[in-house]
Amino acid sequence: MSSLAGHRAYPGGSVYCATKAAVTSFTRALKQECVGTLIRVTDIVPGMVETEFSAVRFKGDLDKAKQVYSNLVPLSAAEVADAMMYVLSRPPHVNISEMVLVANAQNAQLV
Repeated sequence: MSSLAGHRAYPGGSVYCATKAAVTSFTRALKQECVGTLIRVTDIVPGMVETEFSAVRFKGDLDKAKQVYSNLVPLSAAEVADAMMYVLSRPPHVNISEMVLVANAQNAQLV
């Protein structure tokens, strides 16, 4: 599980963005190392997901945390879990290398 932050850095997120980029690189290398085995490797890459992450990021400032999601409907943890279940439920010969999930309102930020 990485994050869109590992693909698109943002101010104030240097450590978080770097660690998520490392997860993506690790996943890509591991996938190559597992070619020819029954091990499937997938990088789930969610964009904005409404969790307690923003409250932690802003050190408990709930008003500031809520502003992150203003003017858009973010993904929910359940929606990300559903995507994970989809990946896991594919036949053994199918591997989804990467799945990027974003809210419709976040798509403009991907360019």
